[in-house]
Amino acid sequence: MKRKRFLGTMLALTAAPFAFGIQNQTGLTNNNKGFKINDGEGRIHGHLKLKGVNANILDLKVSGKDTNGDLAIFEQTSISQGRGTPLHIHPMQDEVFYVIKGEYYFEVGKVPYHLGVGDSIFLPRKVPHAWTQVSNTGKMTVTFQPAGKMEEFFITLAGLEKEPTTEEIAKIFADNEMEIVGPPLKIM
Repeated sequence: MKRKRFLGTMLALTAAPFAFGIQNQTGLTNNNKGFKINDGEGRIHGHLKLKGVNANILDLKVSGKDTNGDLAIFEQTSISQGRGTPLHIHPMQDEVFYVIKGEYYFEVGKVPYHLGVGDSIFLPRKVPHAWTQVSNTGKMTVTFQPAGKMEEFFITLAGLEKEPTTEEIAKIFADNEMEIVGPPLKIM
């Protein structure tokens, strides 16, 4: 009975900020209201044109600021055939990719995956992973749970004035709670 009371109390405390529309530390209010983001639009930041690991365009659809840090969702328009992320680890986040258009090559742990339209892939935290774009163009949604510092990471990449060096990329990853553990993937 004590365990049920404890779990009930914890659930109530966790839900309290949502129930009362309390502002989170980032300034946006979570007041249990939904919102719509139109096709081709990014919430809060507009289009984020990345520099560094690729030149893709990211549109923030759901911010960690909307979810008290629980979740972030981006839509990526892929325009960098043959480029992708270096092999890296998220120590505190899971990722899910869903392919809307195009073809991608992923590696999770040491297991290779080819993804096409309609395919999804789950990348668990603490497992090295990377991906690269196979097709000329593509589009996919990317979900991070919890949100972590991914929004800040992409804002940093979009704000760069020039292509960063390998060392600069490693620092940007580290500053945003990720660790590079290997090179980018080659298209297979």
